Amino acid sequence: MADTGVARRSRITPEREAELHEAVLELLREVGYDALTMDAVAARTKSSKATLYRQWGSKPELVAKALRCTQPVSLREIDTGTLRGDFAVMVENSDDAQMAKDTALMRGLAHAVHTSPELHRALRELLMEPEITGLNVMLRRAVDRGEVAADCPALAYVPHMLIGAFIALPLMEDRSPDRAFLADFIDSVVFPALGV
Repeated sequence: MADTGVARRSRITPEREAELHEAVLELLREVGYDALTMDAVAARTKSSKATLYRQWGSKPELVAKALRCTQPVSLREIDTGTLRGDFAVMVENSDDAQMAKDTALMRGLAHAVHTSPELHRALRELLMEPEITGLNVMLRRAVDRGEVAADCPALAYVPHMLIGAFIALPLMEDRSPDRAFLADFIDSVVFPALGV
């Protein structure tokens, strides 16, 4: 068979992709975003830089997708038939150790977000927006079922409440969110705001 000169794009298995993502997160914890390089990721994962750029496009996209892979389940996939049930599944699927790691990483990325518009955009588009969209789908179903009033002003602020809690707790109490905190926050703040 003659060589056509067309390079074949290699496909990374889900297992290999998870391995690459974990290596990126380990390096982020070790050196921080600014010192993280594609060369270091390539060396740690025994990959070529060309493969990394082909699969992820840029360092900001690689970091955002690595963080995304730590999410236990997409909120869009949760549908128990009640808003309380949906939030309970969200809390049950959360992992205390992973939340602590993610909180520390996000705290470390906070400065980099302000100095790197590309990182800010990648985190917003690849990490935050899919979760906010999933949360809004969950809330829209609750409205459709009559659990939450369609004109409830708090509907637009549920993502802000949840993200704010994850940012505020480490600052105010020097601890990471865990399932117990998340469940209590939802019961004490989110549900009353929604009138549930």
